[in-house]
Amino acid sequence: MSKRKPEFKRVDYHRYKKLRRSGWRKPKGVHNKARVYKKGKALSPSIGYGNKSSERGKHPSGYFVVLVSNEKELVPIDKETQAVMFSATLGKRKKSLLYTKALELGLKVLNPPKDSLKED
Repeated sequence: MSKRKPEFKRVDYHRYKKLRRSGWRKPKGVHNKARVYKKGKALSPSIGYGNKSSERGKHPSGYFVVLVSNEKELVPIDKETQAVMFSATLGKRKKSLLYTKALELGLKVLNPPKDSLKED
């Protein structure tokens, strides 16, 4: 699993609501304490916060995501390291057919159809 990272807040995010919603921006002010990395000030993203290359791109469940839109794409999936995510363009009927096929193959499904959740 990937390690936890601190929330990188924008400078003065507590003063203005619009800054809370926006993402981190590099502080550029001449007298800005966060720019100079003063102790007790906002943290800045740096290379040290990155995950290992083997963990990068994984879903929070610990699997690599494979986007599936038909039956042929289910066959080459490795069930140890990869998990299925059905395409958003699939309809209810096709999604439920692919879901049953994925269960037969023993694959982990990250977004099962809603009607299958009621049965389980």
